[in-house]
Amino acid sequence: MGLDKRILPLAIGGLGIGTTEFTVMGLLPDIAKSLQISIPEAGHLISAYAMGVVIGAPILIGYSVKFPPKKVLITLMVIFTLFNALSAIAPDYTTMLIIRFLSGLPHGAFFGVGTVVAARMAGKGKEAFYISLMFTGLTVANLAMVPLVTYIGHTFHWRWYFAIVAVIGLLTLISLKLWLPVLEKKEDSHFLEELKFLKSRQSWLVLLITAIGFGGLFTWFSYITPLMTIVAGIKESQMAYVMILAGGGMVVGNLVGGYISDRMSPEKTCILLIFLMMSALAGVFFLSDNQTAALILTFVCGALSMSVSAPINIMMMKAAPKSEMMAAAFMQAAFNIANAMGAFLGGIPLEHGFSFNYPSLVGVGMTFIGLVIALRYKYLYGSQQRGEDDLAVECVSCDK
Repeated sequence: MGLDKRILPLAIGGLGIGTTEFTVMGLLPDIAKSLQISIPEAGHLISAYAMGVVIGAPILIGYSVKFPPKKVLITLMVIFTLFNALSAIAPDYTTMLIIRFLSGLPHGAFFGVGTVVAARMAGKGKEAFYISLMFTGLTVANLAMVPLVTYIGHTFHWRWYFAIVAVIGLLTLISLKLWLPVLEKKEDSHFLEELKFLKSRQSWLVLLITAIGFGGLFTWFSYITPLMTIVAGIKESQMAYVMILAGGGMVVGNLVGGYISDRMSPEKTCILLIFLMMSALAGVFFLSDNQTAALILTFVCGALSMSVSAPINIMMMKAAPKSEMMAAAFMQAAFNIANAMGAFLGGIPLEHGFSFNYPSLVGVGMTFIGLVIALRYKYLYGSQQRGEDDLAVECVSCDK
């Protein structure tokens, strides 16, 4: 059976979002020099985008639930494409800062709506795998597009980076129009109704698993360059290949996580993957001074970093059956909180003079807490019959 082309628009959109979110990190010196600002000031562009993700996800989802998902996704991608195109011509730092915030607004909402759409198109028993197919775009961005666009930005001009993202946005719009089916819109819902899932302890447990447990891996990823060059002894000129290795792990892990989740149940898969995360981070702490082990662990940690995406999103949608899109959007906010927490907490031992393998030890602690919460979730809600919370798979014009 060939690839279901209906999922391609969501994957292409993920490719564009992943490219714009992660490429900027490698081009900060170029942007800083061009806009005549310091590198830390240029780093605020990353924070502005992340702030847009956190704020935009619930607001845009809340005011779009009454519209057909296809129309919502097209609108979100228009916003994304427009502001990335404007980033390519922003004349100064202040303008760029505002535009990057606005560029981040549709990020969480796109994945929020896309997660539910992917699950509905999949049919019963394939939801997690279809969600992982959507996130394949994000992983391919890390594997191929980020190194490629970073090279183009260094070689020619950093503004080409945003122009390329805008082109990917246009391709996403065309594919959404051509291939995404028309799904049922949600009737009789409003913003406050969508937020009612936050009253559920089940929902909060999933958000905590994401923010704390998943955040453990960001203690590793945030400091991967000094870890590999200083501790493992990899040459700086070879770091691009190390990042490609991590990106390859993300592609594999994302698909494997979705495949396993549909067969083991999301709860069991999540517990297994978080335990493996904790073990891998412990391996990073003890073995990173060995180049071979460090490279193997780079691939493994990359794989684990994306493997949990599909099962944890399925858990959230089961916890919020009447607010799936809003809940999925909050998951994007939780992933961004995980990113921020991992970088901040992982940096604490470095501030006290410890080696660059110590952030991963902090990550072991964070993943352990996430594992405890996941086990608690399994104890409280894992006994529910799988059929009770199965996602609705009925859709209009969903013929393949």
